[in-house]
Amino acid sequence: MKRLVIALALCAAALAQDTVKVTRFDAPKALKFEVVVPAKIDGVWTAFTTSAGLNTWLWKDCTVDLREGGGWIVHYPGGATGGGTIVSFKPGRQVVIHAMAPEKFPEVRKVGTTATFDFEPVGEKTRVTLTQTGWKQGKEWDDAYEYLAGGNAQLLGQLNHRFTKGPIDWK
Repeated sequence: MKRLVIALALCAAALAQDTVKVTRFDAPKALKFEVVVPAKIDGVWTAFTTSAGLNTWLWKDCTVDLREGGGWIVHYPGGATGGGTIVSFKPGRQVVIHAMAPEKFPEVRKVGTTATFDFEPVGEKTRVTLTQTGWKQGKEWDDAYEYLAGGNAQLLGQLNHRFTKGPIDWK
């Protein structure tokens, strides 16, 4: 049953991913993602910047320490982690994270990239924009760029799904 729930959540997130606009830049190399979430900014901010909020859409075991140097971490089964360290934040407006790539990209994970999440009210909705910068040269960096072009679109798609279909029940 647990696998079925996770599979359904991932399928729903994949469908929600279609609502995310992805832009690739070459000089300097960057990724930009944009989604308009059907919720007021306070709700989206709370879902993004608290452990309880992240647990409703990203994964069932997340921790957020909203301060410079604090963690924005997803704890996956088997000890894998995602997310990164909070570099700065402007309440209700922006979170900048020194992001770590998945373990399958060890050099990129070690060096990291910068993930800037901007939150902007659009009437009764919220525009969330992720700009990911700090990309280096090399095959592993190119592979991570391609992987995260899809992975971060899914991330924002899941955030959108949380507000269109409700919190994910990870049980």
